[in-house]
Amino acid sequence: MRILFQQFLYDKRAATAIEYGLIAAGISVAIIAVVANLGSALNTTFTSVQTALK
Repeated sequence: MRILFQQFLYDKRAATAIEYGLIAAGISVAIIAVVANLGSALNTTFTSVQTALK
């Protein structure tokens, strides 16, 4: 059991997987923020076009 615990402490593969997961989460948050802002801007633009066409 002691050897298994020592191997667990020195195993870096899980840390790398967690780091990649955090990077992916950060990129996802950035993409969501950009898309939400872009959607709002497009809505404003299309509303202006709709008003101009009436």
